[in-house]
Amino acid sequence: METLTVVLSQAPGHDPRKRELEARILAALVHAPGIALSVVPHLYDLSDGHKALRSLRAVTGPLVVFAWLYPRAIHWTLHQLGIRGHVGETQLKRRAAAADTEPAEKPNDEAASLPRRMIWSLQLQESDTAETHLREIRRIADEAGLALPKPRRAARAAARSQTVGFRFDRPAETPPHRWYPVIDYNRCGHCLECVDFCLFGVFGVDDNQRLIVENPDNCKPGCPACARVCEKNAVMFPMHDQPAIAGASGAGRVKIKLDLSQLLGASEALQLAAAEKAAALEHAGLGLASGTKTKSRRPGAKKRKPKDELDKLVDELDDAKL
Repeated sequence: METLTVVLSQAPGHDPRKRELEARILAALVHAPGIALSVVPHLYDLSDGHKALRSLRAVTGPLVVFAWLYPRAIHWTLHQLGIRGHVGETQLKRRAAAADTEPAEKPNDEAASLPRRMIWSLQLQESDTAETHLREIRRIADEAGLALPKPRRAARAAARSQTVGFRFDRPAETPPHRWYPVIDYNRCGHCLECVDFCLFGVFGVDDNQRLIVENPDNCKPGCPACARVCEKNAVMFPMHDQPAIAGASGAGRVKIKLDLSQLLGASEALQLAAAEKAAALEHAGLGLASGTKTKSRRPGAKKRKPKDELDKLVDELDDAKL
């Protein structure tokens, strides 16, 4: 019988309500046949060399991941960390945004190269009750041809675990918090606007001229400016407080395209992106006003021409620290 691996990515911080929900889910699944259970630190904070990431990369079968992120952000964070598979559809609906659904996975070159396994991404914020998440696990297990214990057996197993001091604390080797962009390749058109916009060398391209996050830890904490120049909302920052940037999907997202044709009108999106970029530069000691020179990361980029009126206007907006 094929094993279904269930991974719970613990929330950053020490919110007791989140810890209680995590413990209830884990307690109900710990004795379930056909389930390989694992607890890892906050998924977004994992980096190369962490033993939890090495373990996740070793999983080759179907995978369910619980995390305190939007489902789209979970899936593409995993993808960027080298844990890849096809998007498994879930039936959980967000209470705050029931219409916020992601379209079906589109056939593309990226999908054709993926392993033949499914990854289901479950957002823990979708329900405060463990049973809601456990029902979805049972549905997924049925879809995968696995047999899980009935709710009563799961409840008895959880009760037995609690009587022997069963608890799940934060795993060892908790990594430091990270901040970096995540790319949704179902949306990305590889226009490379984000490559040109970023001044910190975060992005690059692979041998096929496809966008990659080449140096994620070069990103400046709190700066999501590159996400605002992406026409298709393909660039996410999973820990941002604005849902559209954090990975919320579907019709509920807001338009955040930075439209250069509206530059002279000083659009709100432009002002915000310019302010975020300027703040990140100042924090890094590279304020544009200091005359710092930057180079484009786009391959084959030509030498910059003398600044025209449009360039000067962008510099004025950057220097204004709006």
